[in-house]
Amino acid sequence: MTKADIVEKVASGTGLTKLETEAIIEGFLNTVIQSLRDGNGIEIRGFGSYKVKKKNARYARNPRTGEKVFVDEHFVPVFKFSKDFKSSVDRGMKEADNED
Repeated sequence: MTKADIVEKVASGTGLTKLETEAIIEGFLNTVIQSLRDGNGIEIRGFGSYKVKKKNARYARNPRTGEKVFVDEHFVPVFKFSKDFKSSVDRGMKEADNED
């Protein structure tokens, strides 16, 4: 599913125009990105939480050449799904499996 698909689905479910819905979704995504850039985590109950994790500097291996490569310290965004989210997906997949 792409962002355009999400916009279409949300717009049809809310009665908002696609243009309004796209602005809202774009605003949400930009807010998440800016919050993480500022070092703040985000928790959406029943969905999951976003945070930034620090990765220490280390030596890695180039898989193509086998050569050792130094990787600087860096920060990566991570997302952890809530238990409710995981359970819902699990139930949905099991129900879909049983229909086949």
